[in-house]
Amino acid sequence: MNKAQLIDAMAADANLTKADAKRALDAFIENTSKALKKGDRVALVGFGSFAVSKRSARTGRNPQTGKEIKIAAKNVVKFKAGSDLAGSVQ
Repeated sequence: MNKAQLIDAMAADANLTKADAKRALDAFIENTSKALKKGDRVALVGFGSFAVSKRSARTGRNPQTGKEIKIAAKNVVKFKAGSDLAGSVQ
């Protein structure tokens, strides 16, 4: 499912216009991004939680040449599925 399909499904299920569903989805994405940028955790009970995790620097290998390269440390976003979501997928 891509973003347009998700907007269509949200609009149909919540009895919203597609424009309202798009604004709601965009607001969710924007506010989640802002919270993660500040280092906060976003938890949606039953669905899951988004959090920022620090990935330390490490040594990797260029697959074409086999030469070792240094991979810098960085922050990554992680998602952990909640119990309701995990149970509905199985």
